[in-house]
Amino acid sequence: MTPEDRFPGPEHPDSGPRHQPDLDVLPYGTYYEPEPTGYAEAAYESETYSGYGGARWLEQHWPAGGHDPQGQAQHGQHDHQAQAQAQAAQHGGHTPQAAHPGYEPTLVDHPSPAHGGEDPPTIELGPPLPEPGVPYHPYPAPAPNEPPGPLYVVGDVHGYLDELLAELRHQGLIDADGHWAAGRSRIWFLGDFTDRGPDGIGVIDLVMQLAAEAAAAGGYCRALMGNHELLFLGAAKYGDEPVQSTAGTASFLAAWRLNGGQQHDLDRLEAHHISWLSRLPAIGLEDGHLLLHSDTTAYLEYGDSIAEVNDAVHDLLADEGVDEWWDCFRRFTKRFAFRGDGGPMAVHELLDTYGGTRIVHGHSPIPYLTGAVHADDGQPPHIPGPYVYADDLAVAMDGGVTMEGRLLIARLPI
Repeated sequence: MTPEDRFPGPEHPDSGPRHQPDLDVLPYGTYYEPEPTGYAEAAYESETYSGYGGARWLEQHWPAGGHDPQGQAQHGQHDHQAQAQAQAAQHGGHTPQAAHPGYEPTLVDHPSPAHGGEDPPTIELGPPLPEPGVPYHPYPAPAPNEPPGPLYVVGDVHGYLDELLAELRHQGLIDADGHWAAGRSRIWFLGDFTDRGPDGIGVIDLVMQLAAEAAAAGGYCRALMGNHELLFLGAAKYGDEPVQSTAGTASFLAAWRLNGGQQHDLDRLEAHHISWLSRLPAIGLEDGHLLLHSDTTAYLEYGDSIAEVNDAVHDLLADEGVDEWWDCFRRFTKRFAFRGDGGPMAVHELLDTYGGTRIVHGHSPIPYLTGAVHADDGQPPHIPGPYVYADDLAVAMDGGVTMEGRLLIARLPI
């Protein structure tokens, strides 16, 4: 049974090819593993690089100061910005709906050691305001004809804040204090900030902080709307309100719990988080890369252009009811559309509609996509890097951090 089969309900015939629920039928593809640079090769060979242990190891051994991918150190300039951002994060007064005692959840996104789930978001923020009495020193603006900085994508984070910080440091995108150190670089998070891991709100706060710091540096940090953003926001907005499901009476709150929802994230969710998450786009296009959270063609059901899709999702979240929201969540939880013989055709359908020459997505953990999760030796899956498949037309970026894989960050193109 594939993860999407855990969401029984009415099928949408135009939402992409539905592959056989057999993870032993593997797509033809290869791993992309960049040459280690600026970091000890032992870190790539060590078993401790997987999951919690790898991030802890990186954090303990990564030298203070980091590395700027453009060769320009930018450390020490961000402290007042981060403090101002943290101060702004204190505002907002959203009170999440309480869980109904004794409610039995009925839906699961995909199997994992504890629960299951998928997807992430993006919005551009201005530079943070300085604290009173602290002078503000903006980064120099780029020259009019200066080319854009390097482009990076980040796979599903799912609340693993320490792992995210460690990998961002390793890539030279933040400094030792967790502030933007990437100059005019561009970063896209592919969705699924919360659920399963220990600190989803901490992840959201970090991305919001980096978005402000990147904008001040002449770069940007953006994110996509993942299915777990839809689920998390739905749990906060609708709680135990029933939704139409052929699996029986269910609710967003019940599904969120089964898919790894963490109560402490819901307790800390504030109005400014909701506003930011609700405005994240569903699709992005950057340097010929069509950026999606989910490996599904369900996006085609919301419009024939990127702007139409993003507007449709935003309008739905703003005005529609619980059943429409639930249907959107279910559609973007579908997966595996780019696997198998029909995979390249599904990719071309999206590229022909929205543009670009290659799809980059998260959502489906590479260990499930390739069948590596079925290893018989009891060891965590070995994920050397992003997975390129579907005749080299698709790049999978969910390294399976929730199953002791890796949190992947990659520079495009690969």
